[in-house]
Amino acid sequence: MKPFVRRLFAHPATARTLTVLAGFIVFAALIFPNVLERLTPLGFLRIPVEGAFLIALLLVPPRPRRIAGIVVGVLLGLLVVEKCLDMGFFAELNRPFDPVLDWVLFDDAYHFVVDSYGKGAAIGAIAAIVALVAVVLALTIWAVLRIGALIGRNQRRSLIAAGGIAVAWAASFALGLSIAAVPIAARSTATYAWDRAHQAQAGFRDSAEFAKEVKQDAFANVPAGQLLTALKGKDVIFTFVESYGRSAIEHPQLAPMVDPVLDQLTGRLTTAGFQSRSGWLTSPTFGGGSWLAHSTFESGLWINNQQRYRNLVSSNRLTLTRAFHGEDFRTVSVMPGATSAWPEAAFYGYDQVWDSRNLGYRGPKFSWAPMPDQYTLKQLNTVEYKKPDRKNLMIEMPLVSSHTPWAPIPTYLDDWDQIGDGSVYAPMAADGKKPKALWADPVQVRPEYGKSIVYSVTSLVNWITKYGDDNLVMVFLGDHQPSPIASGAGASHDVPISIVTKDRAVLERITDWQWAEGLRPHGDTPVWPMNAFRDRFFTAFGTKAAAS
Repeated sequence: MKPFVRRLFAHPATARTLTVLAGFIVFAALIFPNVLERLTPLGFLRIPVEGAFLIALLLVPPRPRRIAGIVVGVLLGLLVVEKCLDMGFFAELNRPFDPVLDWVLFDDAYHFVVDSYGKGAAIGAIAAIVALVAVVLALTIWAVLRIGALIGRNQRRSLIAAGGIAVAWAASFALGLSIAAVPIAARSTATYAWDRAHQAQAGFRDSAEFAKEVKQDAFANVPAGQLLTALKGKDVIFTFVESYGRSAIEHPQLAPMVDPVLDQLTGRLTTAGFQSRSGWLTSPTFGGGSWLAHSTFESGLWINNQQRYRNLVSSNRLTLTRAFHGEDFRTVSVMPGATSAWPEAAFYGYDQVWDSRNLGYRGPKFSWAPMPDQYTLKQLNTVEYKKPDRKNLMIEMPLVSSHTPWAPIPTYLDDWDQIGDGSVYAPMAADGKKPKALWADPVQVRPEYGKSIVYSVTSLVNWITKYGDDNLVMVFLGDHQPSPIASGAGASHDVPISIVTKDRAVLERITDWQWAEGLRPHGDTPVWPMNAFRDRFFTAFGTKAAAS
């Protein structure tokens, strides 16, 4: 069998076919895009200038040529792999992959797949990805080595070919030739590699720059008793609604579903004696990475990557939670999505952390979400809010039922006493849509996302009207936009934020914020970066001395 295989591969026709294949692989690797929408036949009708340099590089003696071929093959393969990662990151997070700072997200992706599709699917996905990377690297190395051997045997012709490619590229570039708005003259691989190298350097430099930012805090030395004087006697709850983005309110396919509900809930609040104001914040993240938004909101610093997050939680930066703790509030974190210990709680300054392990839930998971939002809100009464003889509360609470993959979605229960220990949710989880079935039909994903937002916000506002008292100040906001499949192409990083209270004096404090009345901010309502909220909040609710 082996001699036959050797004869087959040595046959002139087979050898020529393999050489053509090798050339196509090298050409495709040089032209390969990093955005899925550009992966079209027209996108490959281009002249890569790197091809001329590659031919010239391989016009060296055999031993250096082999070494250069292996190195170039590895680099080309790695660039293709990174471009594939970019495609995934653009699809989910609306940005390219960061080769220095984004590796931590793979752990979250693994757990998400486990929660949504099972451990077997997650292991299978890892095996497929490892195999794919190995195949890509093997193919690019083989292809460059084979082309290098051809160049070594035909050095004069190869030199002429390199010159022809360079001239054709220069002419196309000078004349601005393009096909369907795609320039024929391509330099994407060299530009991409250069940009990634600078991105990596910027990531390393950012650590030193961030250390300076942490120390720049106008409120760090404000004495206790001056930061939050206007909120004495209040219970202040900051609630993050998972993936509640501007698209939920403004996207043409989502607004008809979400906006009437927000308006109806505004009327319900008014009937119950509450008033509300709403604005926009620009989140540092998109499609995921909720902890980056939470830390930005709390610290007043722009936390848009894991390196900044790690550096922040190892500092002594004043957070919203620490400020409330210093004003003798009981500070509490309610984290229904957390399934293990959270060491960062000490940095933020929490007295108590409630999570999926101690909130008493006995019902089923809803894909990623360990428990429905309505259960979390009802249990908040038991563990903190309705306890007698307690101190005033400051609570931070993410709601997670609107977390991707948006299936299955719990049914809102009009009778809150029916919730119990959560066992009532078992039929809902069993009968609801399954993530695999939903995502098999992408057209259905956006409506299900809208339904999840309606469920989460309805649960929250109805909790306010049913259980909220005269001392409640509720601030709720989105952590980030959903992935582009739901938010739409070109969506901003903006998220809505609302403040709800019965105390008119609280709202008078934020008159200069120019937020819109009700739970729905307008198109011309001011937009702040999310890291601006902490200082504006301190300024609004502290003493004049602290504000100055």
